[in-house]
Amino acid sequence: MIFGHTVSACLYMNKILLVALDLDRTTLDKAGGLSDRNRNAIREALARGITICIASGRCYDSLPACVTGIPGIRYAITGNGACLYRLSDGKRLKASLISAPATRIILDTAQAFAPRAALAYEAFLDGKAYASSDYFEDPVRFGATEAAIPYIRATRRPVPDIRRFILEHAGKLDSLDIVTGSEDVKREIEAALHARTQEIYTTSSVRQLLEISDRHSGKGRALQALAQMLSIPQEQTAAFGDADNDVQMLTWAGTGVAVANASPAALAAADFVTKRHDEDGVAWGMEKILGD
Repeated sequence: MIFGHTVSACLYMNKILLVALDLDRTTLDKAGGLSDRNRNAIREALARGITICIASGRCYDSLPACVTGIPGIRYAITGNGACLYRLSDGKRLKASLISAPATRIILDTAQAFAPRAALAYEAFLDGKAYASSDYFEDPVRFGATEAAIPYIRATRRPVPDIRRFILEHAGKLDSLDIVTGSEDVKREIEAALHARTQEIYTTSSVRQLLEISDRHSGKGRALQALAQMLSIPQEQTAAFGDADNDVQMLTWAGTGVAVANASPAALAAADFVTKRHDEDGVAWGMEKILGD
């Protein structure tokens, strides 16, 4: 429930030992930075012996140093749960790669929409991000905001023929994004894909982006794998998120916390709602679930 109202006592019955943090529009501010209050809250949790795990749709190579540089953060879920990394040495502990047959189905299905929609692709390989050259040069044409341009150009490697690149690496990709320029087209492509294959997991963090990975992916599944690896019971885990790609994680975690600016689906999946991401919502929520 939203703070200011009664918060169920069950949130405090189990000591939280593992916290998963989504990044964009959850832990990070509007400029993609980390506020002092959120940083201090993370450090305080680490000092108490709580394991903090990044849980992002981003690939490993584009994780922000303002978070990964905090001493004590040991793990990162990337690609919407496709991969799990140990930050100390960059070792990939878990990977669910898109199969070669599923990759070809994705491209074939999306191509049917090309005559009526401006489509672009992002491919994630070995923790690095690649994108269509035309999307890299003009992201707004495909539905991105002006504010997103610096991030896209700082983290993506442009590829002249991205479809060929994807096919050449079929079976080795961490995940794929289809940039649709339209939420309606995104939903149509998503439905068409699931009608053709059950080997994929699809989700979305922004309006124009269809994010695709192997069917064993999802932030919730990756968080479950990490909790089992660390022998931490489900009820002693917590997760913070804002978007549809966080729903699985918010649902699985013992305590799911959505920021106030979250999508309707994320709000519905959460146990309670903290303040907005640009109002230090993570810090405020951490203080509550840790019993302060």
